[in-house]
Parts: sequence; C-alpha cells; structure tokens
Amino acid sequence: MAYLYWILGIFGAHRFYLGRPISGAIWFFTGGLLLIGWIVDLFLIPSMAEEASRRYRIGPIDYNIAWGLHTFLGLFGAHRLYMGKVFTGVLFLLTGGLFGIGFIYDLLTLNEQIDELNA
Repeated sequence: MAYLYWILGIFGAHRFYLGRPISGAIWFFTGGLLLIGWIVDLFLIPSMAEEASRRYRIGPIDYNIAWGLHTFLGLFGAHRLYMGKVFTGVLFLLTGGLFGIGFIYDLLTLNEQIDELNA
C-alpha cells in the first residue's frame, strides 16, 4: 500500500501513511524535496514500512481500509464512521471534514487514532 501512496509521494502521501507526518508535510511543501527525496524514498519504503508495522498495533480496525477511506472519502467522514466515531463522522459529513481542518488533522494523526482504538 505504501508503494501506491508513493506514486503521490511528491505530496508526501506515503510518509503520512507510514506515520511520518512531519516529513510528509516537508515533502508536501517542497515537492518531495524537489523530487530527489521522492526517488530516494522508493528504496527507503521497505525499512519505513517495517518500522511502522512495529510501531502501530494490529487490531480490528485495518489501517489500509481507514487510509483508503480517508484518501477518497475523508471530507465526508467515511474513515471516522469506519473507526466507530459516529458523531464526528456525521459532523465531517455535514461540514466537509470540518471545513478541511479536520481532514488535515486526521491526515497527521490517523495512525495514532487507529493504534489507540486497536489497543
């Protein structure tokens, strides 16, 4: 899944997915560090994925499904509904992801939210 997000890597998508929001934001604002970092990341993804798998707990909420829902339907709160956060899911649906701010917050913290729910 990280390799699919790497395709959008100049926007830092794979780094957000692998639980690296700070470098993801840097990649987003610098175009993958002027595409050089994006190409280097192609070779770093296996080690980053291994670290993420050690860091985040596996449980009833699947990271891939939650990230897929966030990517394509995040402004409508589909990922929050999937995680069982019905109130905020409906709130996202009615407000467009809290006017985009909630969407960005979830982009930065989705792995931690899932990890907490899987605990």
